[in-house]
Amino acid sequence: MSPERVFSVFMKTVTIRDFRTRPRQVREALKREREAVLTANGRPVAVMIPVDAGSIDQTIETLRRARALEAIRAIRSDAQQRGMGRMSAKAIDAVIAKTRKARSRRAAG
Repeated sequence: MSPERVFSVFMKTVTIRDFRTRPRQVREALKREREAVLTANGRPVAVMIPVDAGSIDQTIETLRRARALEAIRAIRSDAQQRGMGRMSAKAIDAVIAKTRKARSRRAAG
């Protein structure tokens, strides 16, 4: 297993190679640590968290909410930097629609 590194907080890291060649040890470490960063060539590519059949839907919903909150934070920060700190609901909806459209294009292409 890879040594711990600092990304934003101390967190266990797992390389793609470790994940592929030692899956049992990765699962055990994930159970102990509760979260790990998956890395490729020393760069973070994913965050792994343990789930079970009974909690996967709730876990996915929680992750989606966290992403939505991060999107709102980014929109607010961008608006502040552009001097538009008080966006209307209509303007916020337009930014969200634009972001969704860009994501669907990336997914299709």
